[in-house]
Amino acid sequence: MEAASAMFCEHRKKLRNALNSKNPIIITGYTSMQLAGDMAVPFIQQADFFWLTGISEPGWQLLLLEEEYLVRPYISPSELLFDGGMLDHEAAKVSGVHTIITADVAKNLLKDQQKAGITKVYAGGYDAPYLKDSFTINPAAVIAQRTLKRKFQNVEDIRPLLVRLRATKDENEHAYIRKAIAITTKGFNSVRDTLADLVQYEYEVEASLGYTFRMNGAEGYAYEPIVAAGANALTLHYTRNNNPLPKNGLLLIDAAARVGGYCADITRTYAIGTPTAREVAVHAAVEKAHFAIINLIKPGLALSEYQDKSDEIMKEALRSLGLLKKPEDYRKYFPHAISHGLGIDVHESFGGYTEFMPGMVLTVEPGIYIPEEGIGVRIEDDILVTETGNENLSGDLPTGL
Repeated sequence: MEAASAMFCEHRKKLRNALNSKNPIIITGYTSMQLAGDMAVPFIQQADFFWLTGISEPGWQLLLLEEEYLVRPYISPSELLFDGGMLDHEAAKVSGVHTIITADVAKNLLKDQQKAGITKVYAGGYDAPYLKDSFTINPAAVIAQRTLKRKFQNVEDIRPLLVRLRATKDENEHAYIRKAIAITTKGFNSVRDTLADLVQYEYEVEASLGYTFRMNGAEGYAYEPIVAAGANALTLHYTRNNNPLPKNGLLLIDAAARVGGYCADITRTYAIGTPTAREVAVHAAVEKAHFAIINLIKPGLALSEYQDKSDEIMKEALRSLGLLKKPEDYRKYFPHAISHGLGIDVHESFGGYTEFMPGMVLTVEPGIYIPEEGIGVRIEDDILVTETGNENLSGDLPTGL
């Protein structure tokens, strides 16, 4: 069995052991969604389903009874001709699940469970911890839950358990994240070497990063890249990336590769030409806070204590710049979270844990944003919680201007 499929088999074993139940488990992957006309949105698989199967194609389901089943989607001859699709032997090789069935066969298997007196099943939830009000949720899990609720008295959301299991990662998962970080580091270094002479627009930086990522084997970007020159960095998720670079000033780059379904997430703020003394001072304050916060991370540290100490470090950074004059100034100049989990999703939950656990991977990303001065600085690294402390997985990429 290949290493990747062995990893997904182990994940399913972890789920079964943690659940300690013989009731059916049904996990639904995302469906394809329309972009425009006959074009689909670029597809990224639902993270829980990917964690259990490694399948990154739309429409598949996982059914766990005493035996494991993958439920293949129906693909019309026309769709197969134009778009292709994953064949049964390919799905089995990737996932380690060797019984591939149709949706009709899956329905009959569930009917057999009903006849045997089973009244409870486990299924993936359809909410996500980082949804925005403006998002439209992929409908796959909603449709699956509606169908199951017509058949079974109790359909329990298994997502909280899956999120907890995914929060602490194994060495195979760490290896994919390390590779994504290594490729991302190559991209940043390549860009930085060209900033002085060859690059004039934000989109040239984006193109250079994407080229390096793909040429080194990444699946592409882990998320839409942010290449924000000057005051564009004040928009935290700026992705237009179409403005000219300043002759003198700052460039914030928040971009990363995805490898084997796992993400990196790195930010650096670089100088172009000669930055002002104020820009240098803001960067220095963020950089000092960045390493102070990383030094806090160790197994057993309560997340609440980490948050409190990080807040104090960031407040001191703002005081050093004369920005913290009243309490509300804190979130005015530092408006986002200091950390989030990292893995298959670029923004992952800590799984309900109240303290850092060995195997967790998280970001540390302090930033200071001063709208009235047009200055935005952020530095972000990816940190592995070890048995004795932490490892900065992206520490080989310099943080300096």
